[in-house]
Amino acid sequence: MPKPGALPLYLDLAEMLIREIASGRLPDGARLPPEREMAAELGVAVGTLRKALADLTAKGLVERVQGSGNYVRARADVPSVYALFRLELLQGGGLPTAEVISVDRLAKPAGWPAFGTAAEGHRIRRLRRVGGQPAAVEEIWLDGGYADRIAPADLTPSLYLFYRQRLGLWITAAEDRVGIGIVPDWAPAPFGKPAGAPAGLVERVSLARDGARAEVSRAWFDADVVRYVARIK
Repeated sequence: MPKPGALPLYLDLAEMLIREIASGRLPDGARLPPEREMAAELGVAVGTLRKALADLTAKGLVERVQGSGNYVRARADVPSVYALFRLELLQGGGLPTAEVISVDRLAKPAGWPAFGTAAEGHRIRRLRRVGGQPAAVEEIWLDGGYADRIAPADLTPSLYLFYRQRLGLWITAAEDRVGIGIVPDWAPAPFGKPAGAPAGLVERVSLARDGARAEVSRAWFDADVVRYVARIK
């Protein structure tokens, strides 16, 4: 049984296809394979694929042409759970997933951007996979004023979805700074890069819809697996 807040399989599939379209791997005007063939390639039931395609049709990303098939209609500003997730596979796209390493409520860290008003924050450490490949490790700090306690089992791959559904917190904007960092000593072995090795680094400040700095984060990523992509709309 899926945990609370987890996306249904058809929405996971729709999100993956949204990222494939945004990256150009599924270009505008492309004809998708027949549904049964496409479902078999993706390893899902035909009914699941049809629900995903219906979601994309409602968002204007897929057009069904009677007697011909389904066609990609690329467009900007598509609602997406992972709209602010900027890491893509080198070839483009890739569905993000996350494995929680730890969740702790602690005093806010020195040397990080100021955020929120509480003295403490929730520190969330995760291993990120993109398209099933270990791609990044993340340390996220959420202001402690938004929740007394967060259990690891409560979290979903999209923290912004969890914030919205469980905490009533809407993240509406983010500022990213991209550079080079050093893999932290808590990075798990599956990440593939040892502690102290150089890696890409994304430092983010996330803003709530009232303009407050609700969250800050650092993501160390493997540039041999993913790249940071921001598209100008």
